[in-house]
Amino acid sequence: MKLILLGAPGAGKGTQAEVICDKLGIPAISTGNILRAAIKNETEMGLKAKSYIDSGALVPDSVIISIIKERLAQDDCKDGFILDGVPRTVAQAEALEEMGVEIDCVIDIEVSDETILKRLSGRRVCASCGASYHTLYKPSQQPDVCDRCGGCLIVRKDDEPATIQERLNTYHQQTEPLIDFYRQRGKLAVVEGQEEVAATSALLLARLEEAKA
Repeated sequence: MKLILLGAPGAGKGTQAEVICDKLGIPAISTGNILRAAIKNETEMGLKAKSYIDSGALVPDSVIISIIKERLAQDDCKDGFILDGVPRTVAQAEALEEMGVEIDCVIDIEVSDETILKRLSGRRVCASCGASYHTLYKPSQQPDVCDRCGGCLIVRKDDEPATIQERLNTYHQQTEPLIDFYRQRGKLAVVEGQEEVAATSALLLARLEEAKA
């Protein structure tokens, strides 16, 4: 199956992509990873992207989509793939269509902003060893002290409430319109994000079975 995962930052797209990869035996294609690989391998589109990055400019949608198309032509994608991190905008979705990239199903993982703020703002990372914790779901034995090395637990800038809200605003403005875009094409499947990862996975896999039928 050729899939796209949609959802706000913190909705669990990366985790669910791993579940689908294991279940269906298809690769997850991350925009950031393939952009870095294309630049490292000095492909034609990779060199184009590098020229924009080196000049401090944003890489245009046309170059991003061309790099994705290069990646999707590789053997491991012949039975399907999951796109993670692209498309981010309706313009990118239209560019995918224009380049002949066909999508079977688009899964939107819906989680409220309130829940995402709780999930992300509770994350803590050890400044010394990098171990991860969460104030609600995986607390350390002593507040702000790493169980593993005794280091200080910190809040990363990405997990500060103001930053999270900014990322959510960007998602609502730029990416959320994709929900209607794919609904109109009859390709949208909505999954309500659950408290437990396994419960979300079960709902998601059930929706995929329905989409295949």
